[in-house]
Amino acid sequence: MIFETHLVRRSAAKAGRSFAVTLLASSSLFCASSAFAQSGTTTSQSAAPKIEEVVVSAQKRHQDVQKVPVAVNVISGSLANSENRHDISALTAIVPTVEFRAQPSNKDMDILIRGLGTITTSPGVEPTVSTVVDGVVLARPGQMVSDFFDVNRIEVLNGPQGTLFGKNASAGVINIVTNNPSRQTGGYLDASYYQGHEYRLAGAFTGPINDVLAGRIAVVTASYAGNGRNLYGGAKINGYHTDGLRAKLLYTPTNNLSVLLSYDIMSSDNTNALPYVATYNISYPFGVKTYSANLQQVLTTEGITPSFSNTNVSINTPGRDVDLSTGASAQVDYRFHGYHLTSITGYRFWRNVQTQDIDGYSALTPQTPYQLADLGHVRLNQYSEELRVASPLGGFIDYVAGLYFFHAPDYETYQRTTTHLSNGVLTVNSGLNTYGATSTDYAVFGQANLNFTSYFRGIVGLRLIHDDLSFYTNRVSTSPTPVPGINPSFVANGSTHHDDYSTKLGLQYDLSSSIHTYVTYSRGYKGPAYNVFFNMNPLDTLPLAPETSNDYELGFKSTLFNDSVLFNVGAWLDNVSGYQANEPDLVAGTVVTRLINAGQVRTSGVQLDAMYLASDDLTFSGTFAYTDAKIVKFNCPPQAAVSCDVNGKPLPFAPKTKFDIQADYLAYSTDTYDVGLRTDYSYQSSQQDSISQTPDTIQPGYGIWNGSVSLKNKPSGWNVRFVVNNILDQHYYTALIETNGGLIGQVPRDFRRYVGIQFHKSFD
Repeated sequence: MIFETHLVRRSAAKAGRSFAVTLLASSSLFCASSAFAQSGTTTSQSAAPKIEEVVVSAQKRHQDVQKVPVAVNVISGSLANSENRHDISALTAIVPTVEFRAQPSNKDMDILIRGLGTITTSPGVEPTVSTVVDGVVLARPGQMVSDFFDVNRIEVLNGPQGTLFGKNASAGVINIVTNNPSRQTGGYLDASYYQGHEYRLAGAFTGPINDVLAGRIAVVTASYAGNGRNLYGGAKINGYHTDGLRAKLLYTPTNNLSVLLSYDIMSSDNTNALPYVATYNISYPFGVKTYSANLQQVLTTEGITPSFSNTNVSINTPGRDVDLSTGASAQVDYRFHGYHLTSITGYRFWRNVQTQDIDGYSALTPQTPYQLADLGHVRLNQYSEELRVASPLGGFIDYVAGLYFFHAPDYETYQRTTTHLSNGVLTVNSGLNTYGATSTDYAVFGQANLNFTSYFRGIVGLRLIHDDLSFYTNRVSTSPTPVPGINPSFVANGSTHHDDYSTKLGLQYDLSSSIHTYVTYSRGYKGPAYNVFFNMNPLDTLPLAPETSNDYELGFKSTLFNDSVLFNVGAWLDNVSGYQANEPDLVAGTVVTRLINAGQVRTSGVQLDAMYLASDDLTFSGTFAYTDAKIVKFNCPPQAAVSCDVNGKPLPFAPKTKFDIQADYLAYSTDTYDVGLRTDYSYQSSQQDSISQTPDTIQPGYGIWNGSVSLKNKPSGWNVRFVVNNILDQHYYTALIETNGGLIGQVPRDFRRYVGIQFHKSFD
């Protein structure tokens, strides 16, 4: 049968008093921790508040997350909705080990866990962090950066998860679980509006169709004008519009057999542009600041004042990113003699269209004589099949084992147009590259527990992998010699294959029924790669070697003082070889990046998580991570400049310190109404956004404080929440990038303080 999250039954009618805590309780902000709630009664003999059990599928079984020997963060759909966190970038603030590299196009987005992630635009390389939706692995992170809707929970699995989740999970997994059909009729409606003309409408309806069929349909539409402006024409930028639909049909002819059919479609249209933060670059390692007087002059003429509060641009090619993501899957579950057989068949299609102004200004002048404009198309199809069996529990050995197949052909076109002003004469050159890559993966996997006693067990896991990877490229240029941003015509193709493995070994010991410890070793594996991109040259036709990692983890999970206190700690050390990373390169004076096996990197750290249910009405929680992610040995090419020596320097997008704290208080309660207060504060220290270690691409540390007040009508099933995000009006950028002699930044949604109102209505 299809599983959903099951929570411990609350002790009595006073569960309604804890609405604010329940929202937090159904979320987890913790490494190796879970979602929590309180329970109580309205009588003088009421029980003490207790932390609830939360069930996750981190090991392809449904288990209490506190007993899973994996560092897991769980975020509920209700928490994400109440805090206006509807995409991965917005969730990173409350998951201290996760970072998100934002770019003007979704196809260039990257997710990093514990400082590890592959920063590239190439379709010939797989991500380091696997994104999974209802059991279907996504080929590229950009397929799931739009709106999360009708989500049950989001599980973040930290560290290598290749044994059970596959080769592109060498740093971790983002496992998204959406709501399934129910045999009880019900649904909900969500409506929200925020300052800046942002709105979101979402809803779902579920119920039985007949004795063996149940269905669920969910929809969402959302829009935001943007928090910046293009002074060339006056249009708003950094906004979006999304529309989505998901439909599910559950067929259960017997108690032992279920078939779940799913279909979803999501379209998005984003207006993206990166404003100038500064008109200088600072060199590494000497720290020399070089100002671009030409760039400063043209930006001043166009009305742009570069600064760390700037959100305006002036570009004559509007940045736009249009996505269509759709897919279908069939999950069959069959139980026999205590065994659980599961088959998940998936198909997904993704189309992305990107336009981008590379130069970042609208005027051609003798001081700024070049303009570059890009137009890119992506068409990706993927097919996958997973067949696995889970053995009965209770014996000396229990296991999950299976077979996996994945096939993803990617087709792309990318056109770049360069306009050059020289002596009053305009010269236009262009290049068009038709390229793509096809990845095929076969695997057999298994993971077993050796139950030496009821409280002491061993963990053994292995995944055997065969990879096939091919690419093609056909670039046609109007110039026989390099021009800014465009290499001459070039045609090539190639293929490679590789056999390898992922493994996991560990011990788990239960000190008591509520205190659990574990130690594990995991070998992560990420397959070979090709640097397939617009400006490919003969050097890029050579395959990159696989990336492997050796990860050691120690974890302690506990619920104490009659389950009113949770305290978890996890520590890790992960050594990575063959690290696949981009290094800066030049094409006729224009900076591009080239994917290489950069060498060896290491990430180590510790995460502490705690929750205290102070009373029926008051809950405190917090999570803290210290991550030391650095380059151990960078493979500099022969005769490289001294700036290539980055050994010992931090990995990009890896702040050393990051934490989030929350407090929920049920301020007032009657039989009809609840009034709840919530506040949270998240902080991260400075981070380097470039592997080249340029000082100007260091994002300073910042903290974001949010707050809300909610009113719930318990008999009617509705609640209203008033929110204020970024109360202190803290400015920050999600990425800082050197370009054209200056510095540009990616502007997040909460770049400035904003307020809003949310409405939720449940239907039973």
